[in-house]
Amino acid sequence: MSQALQSLLDLLDLEQIEEDIFRGQSRSAVVPRVFGGQVAAQAMVAAGRTVPAERLPHSLHAYFLRTGDPGAPIVYTVERMRDGRSFTTRRVVAVQHGQPIFALSASFQTYEDGLDHQAAMPPAPDPETLPTGEERLRGYGHLHPRVVEHMLDARDAVDLRYVDEPPYGRFGEPRPPHSQVWFRANGKLADDDPLLHVVLATYVSDMTLLDSVLLAHGRGGWAVGDVVGASLDHAMWFHRPFRADEWLLYDQESPSAAAGRGLGQGRIYTRDGRLAVSVIQEGVVRVPR
Repeated sequence: MSQALQSLLDLLDLEQIEEDIFRGQSRSAVVPRVFGGQVAAQAMVAAGRTVPAERLPHSLHAYFLRTGDPGAPIVYTVERMRDGRSFTTRRVVAVQHGQPIFALSASFQTYEDGLDHQAAMPPAPDPETLPTGEERLRGYGHLHPRVVEHMLDARDAVDLRYVDEPPYGRFGEPRPPHSQVWFRANGKLADDDPLLHVVLATYVSDMTLLDSVLLAHGRGGWAVGDVVGASLDHAMWFHRPFRADEWLLYDQESPSAAAGRGLGQGRIYTRDGRLAVSVIQEGVVRVPR
């Protein structure tokens, strides 16, 4: 396991300070606020710590309420909404400086057999044939070296490879609002902790989902300063088992942008074609005045 991945796992391993109350730390993000994927992942850890191990997440719905302070700890309070025969529901609120910054509802289910169908996996090149994140970023002379280093540091726990040029790699003219990335954790994860794989996928899911919004308008994003933005809400549905330390294809598109907001939706497939996760997110996407 890489040191970067171990550091991320340590970051997601919350301290329990009271029954149903947990405390998490933060680290500096690429922008001067807490990375949304980190808060969502930590909230899922908090919720999962109060649920029987045999019940795994099947959905989450979350709102980003305020900008998080990366220099202060985050306190997560869990409310036990329901414990049924098959389903368990939890509500988690993340608090900093006495104010809620994030709210999440998550539902967990005991596994059962049932009807089964899925959307087919779209075509994509093998991940090994694609440039690594570092190879791509080092080749972009228009990006400030400090921006490149921040981005590499933010993603060093995850091997994330774009199928095509990311928004900040080629911008200035609109492209189809569709983006694909392959990703996996930079190291082996535990075999006996399926929640951890869900948590890692939650963390990564917030990294690139709004890229397709930027592509539709030829914008490069925060890395080049032609838009400002932030996540507003986030929803995920976990359909089938997967491992976050094996290659996953994240297929993303944007059906709409309006009123200073952009919508991204994505599907995460295992390498052998199983639809593992569906994701939808809306974010603020504004052109600076």
